[in-house]
Amino acid sequence: MSLVRTLILTGLIAVPLPTLAEAPLAVEIVTAHAEAQSLSYSLTGEIRAHDTLSAAFPMGGRVIEVVVDAGTRVEKGSVLARMDSVQQEQTLRAAEAGMLTATADYRQAAEDLDRQDTLLERGATTRIARDSAEDALRIAEGVLAQARAELDRATKTVAETVLLAPEDATVTRRMAEAGQIVGAAQPVIELALDAGVDAVFDVPEVMLSIGEAPPEVTLNLLDTPDRTFSGRVDEISPVVDAPTGTVSVKVAVDDPPEGLTFGEAVRGTVVRTGPAQVILPYSAISATTEGPSVWRVDPETMAVSALPIEIDRYETGRIVVASGVADGTLIVGKGAQLLFPGRIVRAAEGTE
Repeated sequence: MSLVRTLILTGLIAVPLPTLAEAPLAVEIVTAHAEAQSLSYSLTGEIRAHDTLSAAFPMGGRVIEVVVDAGTRVEKGSVLARMDSVQQEQTLRAAEAGMLTATADYRQAAEDLDRQDTLLERGATTRIARDSAEDALRIAEGVLAQARAELDRATKTVAETVLLAPEDATVTRRMAEAGQIVGAAQPVIELALDAGVDAVFDVPEVMLSIGEAPPEVTLNLLDTPDRTFSGRVDEISPVVDAPTGTVSVKVAVDDPPEGLTFGEAVRGTVVRTGPAQVILPYSAISATTEGPSVWRVDPETMAVSALPIEIDRYETGRIVVASGVADGTLIVGKGAQLLFPGRIVRAAEGTE
């Protein structure tokens, strides 16, 4: 055995051996580029009338008939429902009888006054008798006027037991049924007026803080998703629904497709273009004591160092960086969990 080999084996000569740290680690390396992102948001809502009206009886009573159903098209003056009118009709007959009596009394008083005027001219009666006849006529006039007012009121009351459509409209909901007792002004029928349609959405409050309302909303029915039409945000409720944390948003439909009916489910989609931001694969994220970070690669030495970042949001399979990564920076993707400061890396095949 040679002297050199003997010295090596006995440990008198130290020979450096290659270590794992000196071998570059193959990792995924991505180049950070800031780019504007178009984000699409979709929600499901419901088609409703732009203007609605609740039809109600002006007095309380028992409903005996509702002659329309939801979806029925009605014209102005069409009968919607009827109320029990027995009492009102009895009152009307009594008013008619009172009107006949008052009319007869008035005619009799008028004839008496004419006769007294004729007799007074001939000197066959006294002024007092003639004035008494005139007073009787004035009283009869008052009674007749009262009877006429009672008749008008009774006629109107009978008419109010029939609920008529105030405008051309479409019935959207029946709110009372036959046999039900309703109060005065209690809604019985809900009508949709011919003033267009809206798509109503319950939008999470956080989505309204992203930016201004989009100029256009793309709509499509769930039953026919290939047929699209457009709308625009018309009204945003100022009140947040406490249980759900949502805000009601009405989208006015500009060109409703033929056959669109109230209550249909509709999907609304808006597209927003945000500011240019760096997007990295989810595998790049790491952490330090100061918070989230990524591994930056020095392009000359290929050594890595921790780079603190601020994350704007998490998306499926990637992260959107708010700040901390400059455009063109080399960042480690897959393999980031194996790194430590100063580790030498190389780009795996198919990366960078």
